[in-house]
Amino acid sequence: MANIERVLQIDLPPNQSAFLWGPRKTGKTTLLHKQFPHSIFIDFLQTDTFLDYSKSPFLLRERLLAKEEQAENHPVIIDEVQKVPQVLDEVHWLIENSNLNFILCGSSARKLKRGQANLLGGRAWRFELFPLVSDELDNLDLLQALNRGLIPSHYQQTHFKRSLRGYVQDYLKEEVFNEGLTRNIPAFSRFFEAMGYAHGSLINYSNIARDCGVSSKTVREYYQILVDTLLGTFVLPFKKRQERQVISKAPKFYLFDTGVAGAITKQTIAEERGELFGKSFEHFIYLEILAHRSYREIDYDINFWRTKSGQEVDFILGGGEVAVEVKGTAMLDRRELHPMKSFVEDYKPKQAIFVCNEREERIHNGIRIMPWRKFLKELWGDQII
Repeated sequence: MANIERVLQIDLPPNQSAFLWGPRKTGKTTLLHKQFPHSIFIDFLQTDTFLDYSKSPFLLRERLLAKEEQAENHPVIIDEVQKVPQVLDEVHWLIENSNLNFILCGSSARKLKRGQANLLGGRAWRFELFPLVSDELDNLDLLQALNRGLIPSHYQQTHFKRSLRGYVQDYLKEEVFNEGLTRNIPAFSRFFEAMGYAHGSLINYSNIARDCGVSSKTVREYYQILVDTLLGTFVLPFKKRQERQVISKAPKFYLFDTGVAGAITKQTIAEERGELFGKSFEHFIYLEILAHRSYREIDYDINFWRTKSGQEVDFILGGGEVAVEVKGTAMLDRRELHPMKSFVEDYKPKQAIFVCNEREERIHNGIRIMPWRKFLKELWGDQII
């Protein structure tokens, strides 16, 4: 596989520890080995290591103190830390009483939170690694990205369908069922499929609950499991002031990867046109914005705007500073600009942008109509927000 330079750089000052979270196979371990080649690595995916520290968490303290001179020059890295939450008390003690610092890596903090594990009380910074983004790839192939997703091994793999199918099944098994996050396995499996088809749309908890044979409250809990295991994120509606005609409660939900979303619904995008392409294209742009916000540490809000009459703008960034609409078309119809015009009239954003498949940028009534490659170049060049 190609050696891809990741955007995320974990630069820690002396005596500073960190958590690194990210879904499985996004490249966390590879990144850490590359950026910290001289660090001591402790991997709880190794059965003997897992058993040692599960039975006797104090071994971490005793073994590292025996190597303190070696360990204090580079952060000690513990991979899959959520599998042995008890070691976090030992990590805490070592941070307070030695010259050691740590990078604690995992794919889910949910088990730690639910088990009331020691999350180090602000002593560790938080980083998150996403699947690949356009700024990490020399010449991103859009259809390849939408169908395979941007988990590194999937994007570069010929037999990606088998890998994606196995990934979805393994994720369900390992992250949700094996961790005991839900006991009703059949209901959660039905929910997972229903969520895939509702992905990127307004969430109707009652409809999904009816399809799955559970309560709306349970469906809300299932969605939260996906958020806590880093499988997806909510996008909340934008509402700057009290308005009766603007939807202000129902959120949207996006999975963390376009390929995983396609694998759940068993859909393949054959060409850069049509409804299926447009929906996946919107998802792809959202994930780029989400990763940009995290990697640049800007922490701007990402919302959507929708009126009860059906007018919608896909993404409102920074509390109304930037409005972004995404269309998979190669030539915009002027009628498609009406919702954006309404938003601009009401809220006057600094930038109003239509991201699409047109070949060259143009401006219509102050709205920038941008080819997606140019939009992403400006996004990662910090020219959008």
